[in-house]
Amino acid sequence: MKNRKGISAVVETVLMIALTISVVAIIWVVVNNLVQKNIDETESCFGIFEKVTLNPEFTCYNSIANPDEIVFSINVGEIENLEDIFVAISGQQNSVSFKINENPSGLRYLNGAQPVAIPGANQGKTYIYTLSSSFSQTSTRVEIAPVIDGKLCESPDFLEQIDSCSSFGL
Repeated sequence: MKNRKGISAVVETVLMIALTISVVAIIWVVVNNLVQKNIDETESCFGIFEKVTLNPEFTCYNSIANPDEIVFSINVGEIENLEDIFVAISGQQNSVSFKINENPSGLRYLNGAQPVAIPGANQGKTYIYTLSSSFSQTSTRVEIAPVIDGKLCESPDFLEQIDSCSSFGL
């Protein structure tokens, strides 16, 4: 008689099921961690549409008193965990960007006070930024983006073709 050693069909089926379940569990853990991380990152910026905006009535360049200055006004609605506001000003040839709470040189309130800070919930503030002399005479775009829970959110608001402050009486 021959000695046959082998795995029975039942044991083989159980091992295949256990192996399949193990592989699926490992893949699930990896995918779940990746998805949860991305959800956490995007959740902080969810629902901010029209809660951090530029006020077009007070966004202009100071063509008479100082042509190197741009005035911009930011309104903040009911928003939680707003840490900072990123501002980008673009001209025909140059651009500059900064965060308001970092108090960049050249940034002050409309009344001249310093240091500056972001507006609180349901508030608005008007700032003046002095552009470098190499910046084009008139800026063509001002863009803002909130920083929430350490994450720079997509830009919720921008203005193009900035007018002269003399047309606003500033």
